[in-house]
Amino acid sequence: MKRMTYLVVISALALMIVWLGGFLIFHRLIRSYQSDETTETDVIVALTGGRNRLAEAMRLYNKGLADILIISGVGKNITLEQLEKENHVAINRYPQNVILGQEATNTIENAIEVSEVIRRNNAISVRLVTSYYHMPRSEQEILAMNPDVKIVFSPVYSQNVSDKWWKRWGSFYLIAGEYNKFVFVYVKNFVAKLKERD
Repeated sequence: MKRMTYLVVISALALMIVWLGGFLIFHRLIRSYQSDETTETDVIVALTGGRNRLAEAMRLYNKGLADILIISGVGKNITLEQLEKENHVAINRYPQNVILGQEATNTIENAIEVSEVIRRNNAISVRLVTSYYHMPRSEQEILAMNPDVKIVFSPVYSQNVSDKWWKRWGSFYLIAGEYNKFVFVYVKNFVAKLKERD
């Protein structure tokens, strides 16, 4: 019985160490994204859910870095005019090319909405605009459905999420939760690729 308890404790400690090591690597990754402000892509993809994401996507669209903008995860009956007002940004070019994806409620559904736009427009490159901590999982989900698409990153950093997560429980909880979701998605996609080879 003591031996069994000892093995359980050791296994739990080992899992904790592995988890923490992966978490530290993940944290380093999400803080390493550099925003590319020059590369043009076929589509700009904005995922709702985080502060300043839409304002940044609209700014980049106005800058001419793509001729199509999809905002995925917009609520039902929301109009472009409402989004412009809420985000204090006016679309000053090709408003008819701004697509409001109103069906998605999570990242997987975001990827489905985005994939439809990619296929419909024969796009080979997209600019992904989302919160920096959400970037790895979003990238994985989009690439799983569009493996040949090139993704340019435009991470959105928020002052409400502290880089010193060990000092703020809210920031740690948010980043750790996103890390767990990323690991799940990564493993899911890895297994799917193995099945395709069989």
